[in-house]
Amino acid sequence: MNSAEALAEVRSLHRAGLLADRYPALGPLLGAVTGPDALAAARLVAGVDPDAVRRIHPDLPAVTVTITGHGTVNLLQTALAGQLARHGLVPRIRVADFDSYVFELGDPASALYAEQPDIVLCVLDQAAVFDEVAVPFTVDDVERVLTEKLALWTGLVERYRASGSGVLVLNTVPLPRYWSAQLLDHPARARLGAAWRSANAQLLGLGAAAGPVTVLDLDPIVASGVAVVEPRFEAYARAHLSDALLAAYAREVSDLVRARGGRTRKVLAVDLDETLWGGVLGDDGVEGVEVGTGYRGEAFARFQRLVRQLQSQGVLLAAVSKNDQDTVLAALREHPGMVLREEDFVRVIANWAPKPGNLRDLARDLNVGLDSVVFVDDSQAECAAVAAELPEVSVIGLDGEPALHGERLLADGWFVTTELTVEDRARTRLYHEESARTEFLSAAGSAEEFLNRLGVSVVLERAGEADLARLSQLTLRTNQFNLTTERRSQSDVRAFAADPAARVLSIVAADRFGSNGTVGALFVRARPDGLHIENFLLSCRVFARGIEQACLGAVLRAAREAGHGAVHGEYRRTAKNGKVADLYPHYGFAVETASEGLTSYRHSLVDIVPVPVHLSLTVGSDIVPDSQ
Repeated sequence: MNSAEALAEVRSLHRAGLLADRYPALGPLLGAVTGPDALAAARLVAGVDPDAVRRIHPDLPAVTVTITGHGTVNLLQTALAGQLARHGLVPRIRVADFDSYVFELGDPASALYAEQPDIVLCVLDQAAVFDEVAVPFTVDDVERVLTEKLALWTGLVERYRASGSGVLVLNTVPLPRYWSAQLLDHPARARLGAAWRSANAQLLGLGAAAGPVTVLDLDPIVASGVAVVEPRFEAYARAHLSDALLAAYAREVSDLVRARGGRTRKVLAVDLDETLWGGVLGDDGVEGVEVGTGYRGEAFARFQRLVRQLQSQGVLLAAVSKNDQDTVLAALREHPGMVLREEDFVRVIANWAPKPGNLRDLARDLNVGLDSVVFVDDSQAECAAVAAELPEVSVIGLDGEPALHGERLLADGWFVTTELTVEDRARTRLYHEESARTEFLSAAGSAEEFLNRLGVSVVLERAGEADLARLSQLTLRTNQFNLTTERRSQSDVRAFAADPAARVLSIVAADRFGSNGTVGALFVRARPDGLHIENFLLSCRVFARGIEQACLGAVLRAAREAGHGAVHGEYRRTAKNGKVADLYPHYGFAVETASEGLTSYRHSLVDIVPVPVHLSLTVGSDIVPDSQ
């Protein structure tokens, strides 16, 4: 479907009054529209009542956003509504009064703090500086105002850290040529550029540390050819950033929102012929495919280097190709120009079966949902087949120009995450070890024999500062074994752990094949009626090994020893966590209350499940707070 066809379909749904009813199906349509069509479609979607969407689709996640800034930023509201709808999120967006950002962020009694939005966008622009620079001006004048503004912006950030909730997003400030060109000597222009870049570097520093502040770098967007301003809109409407730049800004923000909502993609499934290398392997042979030499070969090698960079940061790489398996493996092992090698892939699937079926098998083998997969192919027919049969999969269509493959893969930040962890950089190795475990299971006579010989060891202890990033990531990315799916930023996890009446527990596992790393977390809090498990999470890589039984039993025993009369837990149903719906009753919890989508449980601490005999458990000290 091309852009015009997708826009026509959105308009048809709008005219029929069906945008709210068909909201979950808008993703592919909004993903297909480009340029002015994208903004036209976003305007239609932005008019949909979020309450109506939630009534019809109560399982769709909602996100609240407040937009403030120095200039006119109303178009950002429209563009962001379209981007969030594209990714299945239901936004409620408020645009603050014109140029009210200092009051909104500086006063803890403002509406911004009262409404506690998930995301606050404070859009900074060059006019915030030059509106306070006298005419005529020198570089010294600009440097003075920049210093004042940086102090102001830093103060607002600190105020938000102390009083805000959710995430505050700022941005670097572009410098249009309009201002530098007013300086007639090149040394002055150089000084202005240096001062401006220094200020932006300090801005970026505000978001470099983990916490509730993110700073978007607009320089790469501007460098890609996006205009900073549209002179007429700036002069007549005080819109100091162009519509195109605000649309790109909205795309970056949607990536951030998806990452914080646990919607980061995990698997990159790539075709091979004309995708990772030039030519057709079955016809040209291992020596004949283009990669590493020649114009096209170097373009394919460049794309492979990009893919390798993503893989090194935790993206699981799989090959899904219509080819002979042995020939593909020979190419990956033997071709001298190949950047990617067999060990870089968690799976190499080369056969003549339909690709939708192969992708289903891939997701099942990796124990991830289909909505964790991004599929890349140069064949329009293959892309169409996957999009039609597996709408959950994100499909990226390439063409015959390999120099553009990288741009198309990076156009949407499918793999953007809040922060990388040690486990991310070791993820491919961990999945290779998991494959060895699967082979070991196949060779075992029974599941019991497999577990007895696997040698599982688990450490359950209070989380330290070094654990917080990984534990936050687990709350953001774990969807299947996640009892409440409450998402927590690193600062949220830190605040929870600092509460004397609460504990954050990390679960680290290993076996005969190596360390699994930090695979789970428990969030517990003492209340007058007993200990409450506010969430329990476990990585899909370690399901069905008794780890959940061992850790839950340890918490129950520790609660009894600490004087608690009972332990309480909740299960909040989502589209993905059905496999843990019976976890609490399976381990001796009784239902307290039940409503649609939410069940509360209570354990009397009389009969507590033992540690499985095949598993070695080490429990740290003080894992639960004393009873109140």
